[in-house]
Amino acid sequence: MNILIWVGLVAAVTYLWASIPWGLLIGKVHGIDIREHGSGNIGATNVRRVLGKCWGRWCFVLDFGKGFLPILAVRAVIAHGLVADPCGWGVIAAAAAAVAGHIWSVFIGFRGGKGVSTSAGLLLAIAPYPLLVAGAVWAAFFYSFRYVSLASIAAAVILPLAATLFSLAGIQVLPVPILILLTVLAILSVFRHRSNIKRLMAGTESRFERGRAGETK
Repeated sequence: MNILIWVGLVAAVTYLWASIPWGLLIGKVHGIDIREHGSGNIGATNVRRVLGKCWGRWCFVLDFGKGFLPILAVRAVIAHGLVADPCGWGVIAAAAAAVAGHIWSVFIGFRGGKGVSTSAGLLLAIAPYPLLVAGAVWAAFFYSFRYVSLASIAAAVILPLAATLFSLAGIQVLPVPILILLTVLAILSVFRHRSNIKRLMAGTESRFERGRAGETK
Protein backbone atom coordinates (compact mmCIF):
# COMPACT_ATOMS: atom_id res chain seq x y z
CA MET A 1 0.00 0.00 0.00
CA ASN A 2 1.21 3.48 -0.86
CA ILE A 3 2.45 5.28 2.27
CA LEU A 4 0.25 8.33 1.62
CA ILE A 5 -2.85 6.16 1.28
CA TRP A 6 -1.84 4.29 4.44
CA VAL A 7 -1.37 7.46 6.48
CA GLY A 8 -4.60 8.97 5.17
CA LEU A 9 -6.56 5.79 5.96
CA VAL A 10 -5.13 5.60 9.47
CA ALA A 11 -5.89 9.27 10.12
CA ALA A 12 -9.47 9.03 8.83
CA VAL A 13 -10.41 5.86 10.70
CA THR A 14 -8.76 7.00 13.92
CA TYR A 15 -10.39 10.42 13.73
CA LEU A 16 -13.86 8.89 13.37
CA TRP A 17 -13.20 6.46 16.23
CA ALA A 18 -11.91 9.21 18.50
CA SER A 19 -14.84 11.47 17.60
CA ILE A 20 -17.29 9.21 19.44
CA PRO A 21 -18.45 11.42 22.34
CA TRP A 22 -18.57 8.79 25.07
CA GLY A 23 -19.33 11.30 27.82
CA LEU A 24 -22.29 12.64 25.87
CA LEU A 25 -23.58 9.11 25.17
CA ILE A 26 -23.24 8.14 28.84
CA GLY A 27 -25.27 11.21 29.73
CA LYS A 28 -27.93 10.30 27.16
CA VAL A 29 -28.23 6.83 28.74
CA HIS A 30 -29.13 8.64 31.96
CA GLY A 31 -31.58 10.92 30.19
CA ILE A 32 -29.45 14.09 30.30
CA ASP A 33 -27.25 16.17 28.03
CA ILE A 34 -23.97 16.28 29.97
CA ARG A 35 -23.14 19.57 28.23
CA GLU A 36 -25.94 21.24 30.19
CA HIS A 37 -24.67 20.13 33.60
CA GLY A 38 -21.61 20.78 35.74
CA SER A 39 -18.81 22.38 33.73
CA GLY A 40 -20.49 21.56 30.42
CA ASN A 41 -17.59 19.31 29.42
CA ILE A 42 -18.19 15.87 27.90
CA GLY A 43 -15.21 14.22 29.58
CA ALA A 44 -14.55 11.98 32.53
CA THR A 45 -14.21 14.69 35.16
CA ASN A 46 -17.57 16.27 34.42
CA VAL A 47 -19.24 12.88 34.00
CA ARG A 48 -17.93 11.97 37.45
CA ARG A 49 -19.16 15.26 38.86
CA VAL A 50 -22.65 14.83 37.45
CA LEU A 51 -23.20 11.05 37.39
CA GLY A 52 -20.77 9.71 39.99
CA LYS A 53 -17.42 7.91 40.23
CA CYS A 54 -18.41 4.74 38.39
CA TRP A 55 -19.56 6.46 35.20
CA GLY A 56 -16.67 8.89 35.41
CA ARG A 57 -14.24 5.97 35.42
CA TRP A 58 -16.00 4.33 32.49
CA CYS A 59 -15.78 7.57 30.55
CA PHE A 60 -12.07 7.83 31.31
CA VAL A 61 -11.42 4.26 30.13
CA LEU A 62 -13.35 4.80 26.90
CA ASP A 63 -11.63 8.11 26.17
CA PHE A 64 -8.28 6.53 27.07
CA GLY A 65 -8.99 3.81 24.51
CA LYS A 66 -9.40 6.43 21.80
CA GLY A 67 -5.66 7.02 21.95
CA PHE A 68 -4.36 3.64 23.06
CA LEU A 69 -6.17 1.22 20.74
CA PRO A 70 -5.40 2.89 17.38
CA ILE A 71 -1.67 2.84 18.15
CA LEU A 72 -1.85 -0.87 18.95
CA ALA A 73 -3.82 -1.54 15.76
CA VAL A 74 -1.36 0.36 13.56
CA ARG A 75 1.61 -1.42 15.10
CA ALA A 76 -0.09 -4.80 14.62
CA VAL A 77 -0.65 -4.09 10.92
CA ILE A 78 3.00 -3.07 10.49
CA ALA A 79 4.29 -6.03 12.54
CA HIS A 80 2.40 -8.48 10.33
CA GLY A 81 4.03 -7.01 7.24
CA LEU A 82 0.76 -5.78 5.76
CA VAL A 83 2.18 -2.28 5.28
CA ALA A 84 5.77 -1.07 4.91
CA ASP A 85 6.11 1.89 7.26
CA PRO A 86 9.71 1.95 8.57
CA CYS A 87 9.48 5.58 9.68
CA GLY A 88 6.33 5.02 11.74
CA TRP A 89 4.20 7.64 10.00
CA GLY A 90 1.10 5.55 10.68
CA VAL A 91 1.69 5.80 14.43
CA ILE A 92 2.14 9.56 14.20
CA ALA A 93 -1.02 9.89 12.11
CA ALA A 94 -2.99 7.78 14.58
CA ALA A 95 -1.77 9.78 17.56
CA ALA A 96 -2.57 13.15 15.98
CA ALA A 97 -5.95 12.02 14.67
CA ALA A 98 -6.95 10.53 18.03
CA VAL A 99 -6.48 13.83 19.85
CA ALA A 100 -8.05 15.81 17.00
CA GLY A 101 -11.11 13.58 16.95
CA HIS A 102 -11.59 13.84 20.68
CA ILE A 103 -11.19 17.63 20.78
CA TRP A 104 -13.01 18.40 17.52
CA SER A 105 -15.61 15.65 17.17
CA VAL A 106 -17.38 15.57 13.82
CA PHE A 107 -20.44 14.14 15.56
CA ILE A 108 -21.06 17.15 17.81
CA GLY A 109 -20.25 20.13 15.64
CA PHE A 110 -16.46 19.87 15.89
CA ARG A 111 -16.51 20.38 19.63
CA GLY A 112 -15.30 18.04 22.33
CA GLY A 113 -13.09 17.63 25.35
CA LYS A 114 -9.62 18.77 26.32
CA GLY A 115 -7.73 15.68 25.26
CA VAL A 116 -6.16 14.65 28.57
CA SER A 117 -7.55 11.10 28.78
CA THR A 118 -7.01 10.40 25.09
CA SER A 119 -3.46 11.78 25.19
CA ALA A 120 -2.71 9.55 28.18
CA GLY A 121 -3.84 6.53 26.16
CA LEU A 122 -1.63 7.21 23.17
CA LEU A 123 1.30 8.15 25.41
CA LEU A 124 1.14 4.81 27.20
CA ALA A 125 1.55 3.18 23.80
CA ILE A 126 4.35 5.36 22.39
CA ALA A 127 6.13 7.04 25.31
CA PRO A 128 5.50 5.21 28.61
CA TYR A 129 8.51 6.60 30.50
CA PRO A 130 7.68 10.28 29.84
CA LEU A 131 4.08 9.42 30.71
CA LEU A 132 5.22 8.10 34.11
CA VAL A 133 7.02 11.37 34.79
CA ALA A 134 4.00 13.39 33.67
CA GLY A 135 1.78 11.23 35.86
CA ALA A 136 4.01 11.82 38.87
CA VAL A 137 3.92 15.57 38.25
CA TRP A 138 0.14 15.41 37.88
CA ALA A 139 -0.19 13.62 41.22
CA ALA A 140 2.20 16.02 42.96
CA PHE A 141 0.29 19.10 41.80
CA PHE A 142 -3.12 17.57 42.37
CA TYR A 143 -2.49 16.40 45.94
CA SER A 144 -0.69 19.64 46.78
CA PHE A 145 -3.28 22.06 45.40
CA ARG A 146 -6.41 19.92 44.70
CA TYR A 147 -6.94 21.42 41.25
CA VAL A 148 -7.36 18.85 38.48
CA SER A 149 -6.86 21.51 35.83
CA LEU A 150 -3.59 22.79 37.32
CA ALA A 151 -2.29 19.23 37.61
CA SER A 152 -3.18 18.53 33.97
CA ILE A 153 -1.46 21.70 32.77
CA ALA A 154 1.70 20.92 34.76
CA ALA A 155 1.79 17.36 33.40
CA ALA A 156 1.34 18.62 29.83
CA VAL A 157 4.24 21.06 30.19
CA ILE A 158 6.63 18.48 31.65
CA LEU A 159 5.81 15.77 29.10
CA PRO A 160 7.88 16.93 26.08
CA LEU A 161 10.72 17.97 28.38
CA ALA A 162 10.84 14.51 29.95
CA ALA A 163 10.62 12.84 26.54
CA THR A 164 13.53 14.91 25.24
CA LEU A 165 15.68 14.18 28.30
CA PHE A 166 14.95 10.44 28.10
CA SER A 167 15.89 10.48 24.40
CA LEU A 168 19.14 12.36 25.00
CA ALA A 169 20.04 9.99 27.84
CA GLY A 170 19.32 6.96 25.69
CA ILE A 171 16.73 5.63 28.14
CA GLN A 172 13.86 5.75 25.69
CA VAL A 173 14.93 7.20 22.36
CA LEU A 174 11.99 8.67 20.46
CA PRO A 175 12.07 9.81 16.82
CA VAL A 176 12.14 13.57 16.26
CA PRO A 177 8.63 13.57 14.71
CA ILE A 178 7.29 11.98 17.92
CA LEU A 179 9.06 14.59 20.06
CA ILE A 180 7.55 17.32 17.92
CA LEU A 181 4.13 15.69 18.25
CA LEU A 182 4.45 15.55 22.05
CA THR A 183 5.36 19.24 22.10
CA VAL A 184 2.34 20.10 19.96
CA LEU A 185 0.09 18.03 22.24
CA ALA A 186 1.44 19.86 25.29
CA ILE A 187 0.79 23.27 23.72
CA LEU A 188 -2.68 22.19 22.63
CA SER A 189 -3.52 20.89 26.09
CA VAL A 190 -2.51 24.16 27.74
CA PHE A 191 -4.51 26.07 25.13
CA ARG A 192 -7.58 23.94 25.77
CA HIS A 193 -7.27 24.77 29.48
CA ARG A 194 -7.21 28.53 28.89
CA SER A 195 -10.57 29.03 30.63
CA ASN A 196 -9.24 27.11 33.63
CA ILE A 197 -6.12 29.27 33.67
CA LYS A 198 -8.29 32.38 33.83
CA ARG A 199 -10.27 30.93 36.74
CA LEU A 200 -7.09 29.87 38.52
CA MET A 201 -5.74 33.38 38.23
CA ALA A 202 -9.03 34.81 39.45
CA GLY A 203 -9.25 32.32 42.32
CA THR A 204 -12.59 30.93 41.13
CA GLU A 205 -11.48 27.49 39.88
CA SER A 206 -13.22 24.50 41.48
CA ARG A 207 -11.16 22.34 43.82
CA PHE A 208 -11.47 18.58 44.07
CA GLU A 209 -13.44 18.13 47.28
CA ARG A 210 -15.60 15.27 48.58
CA GLY A 211 -15.81 13.48 45.26
CA ARG A 212 -16.05 16.63 43.13
CA ALA A 213 -13.46 17.55 40.55
CA GLY A 214 -12.06 20.65 38.94
CA GLU A 215 -12.61 21.82 35.38
CA THR A 216 -10.69 19.53 33.11
CA LYS A 217 -10.91 16.20 31.47
